[in-house]
Amino acid sequence: MTPGPLRFGGSFEAGRENHMSEMSERERLRKAIRDLHGVDATHLRSEPLHETFQGQTVWEGIVEVFALKGHPKAGLAYAWSHATDGGGRNYIAVLGVGPIRSASDAVRAVLAAAAETEHDGR
Repeated sequence: MTPGPLRFGGSFEAGRENHMSEMSERERLRKAIRDLHGVDATHLRSEPLHETFQGQTVWEGIVEVFALKGHPKAGLAYAWSHATDGGGRNYIAVLGVGPIRSASDAVRAVLAAAAETEHDGR
């Protein structure tokens, strides 16, 4: 069974994995794609995004777009990271399948899933 398009990466706490500090951010994102979705990826471009809801900024950052090698359904993945409360980083990788056709779609899907999880008290 192929993992779903919304797979949220694990976090790498500061100092916990020394080899992670030697990797570039793009290499870490490539690793997240490989770990979460089981395929290799090649970086294509960086897309700055600013998402708003009811006039308020809900997300701002850069989404890295990758071409996937060997995935049965997706040709692209959208990936980014954010700081965790524990001082590390959380890596997100979303496949470009179904309704996910752009970096903006990927960010909106993750925001919606996070809001749903928060609402459900999970």
